[in-house]
Amino acid sequence: MASMRDIKRRKSSIQSTQQITKAMKLVSTVKLQKAKTHAEQTQPYFNHMYQTMSSMLAKSSNINHPYLTPGESDRKAVIVITSNRGLAGGYNSNIVKLVTSGGLDRTKLDIYAVGGKGAETLARRGYDIKEDLSEIMEGPTYQDAKNLCNKVLDSFSKGEIGEIYLAYTHFKNTVSQEAKLIKLLPVEVDPTQEDGSDDNVMMNYEPNEEEALGMIIPKYITSIFYGALVEAVASENGARMQAMDSATSNAEEMISDLSLKYNRARQGSITQELTEIIAGANAIS
Repeated sequence: MASMRDIKRRKSSIQSTQQITKAMKLVSTVKLQKAKTHAEQTQPYFNHMYQTMSSMLAKSSNINHPYLTPGESDRKAVIVITSNRGLAGGYNSNIVKLVTSGGLDRTKLDIYAVGGKGAETLARRGYDIKEDLSEIMEGPTYQDAKNLCNKVLDSFSKGEIGEIYLAYTHFKNTVSQEAKLIKLLPVEVDPTQEDGSDDNVMMNYEPNEEEALGMIIPKYITSIFYGALVEAVASENGARMQAMDSATSNAEEMISDLSLKYNRARQGSITQELTEIIAGANAIS
């Protein structure tokens, strides 16, 4: 059985850790409120952007555009959004697992890592990190999203890659986040897409569909990516807040258990001393 000194030292150590987890929970809560508000404000725009693009393509026919057909290359680009810091529960590991178990051939992947944790883990597992853009997660902007998308689209246009994927964490609410792997290019047409308009009306492009789609699709891809960045920031802080809350609760349970053990050890020590005193008194008498 551990001595009273060992128990007291252990309890003191856990109390110090608990203070840290409490502080980190408070910081994450404040950051989450700001990120959540931003995500909720921008989400309707990106949802409408997706619906509009799907409706346009569903009402277009016989369009032969590079952004709508797979490239000749069998290599694929995956933009992986994780965090630069840990202590966020399964936030980073869920994204890594999604990439490694998503049926994508590791030898034919170019990873564009947005977040240091994902870059480190995937590099350790032998994935080719094409670019490490971890600094974006410190304060993502639309321009950051545009710059990265231009790089990836340029590789797609040159035939260096044939498909583009995005791995990120969708923010549902404060306590629920979902890791997602979606295809950005080639854009897939959803024939069941409905927006309440007349499905028999075909889409007309001016001046022509190739030029119009060449301008619209890159903006669409950038919008989807920026929306993912915004949701990822909110998801990261939500996951970290939950992780720190759980760590604080676990520390509280451990402190309570150690307090009980300390009291038992103290009671046992007192009982032993009394027994020795009584035995000594009896021996003298």
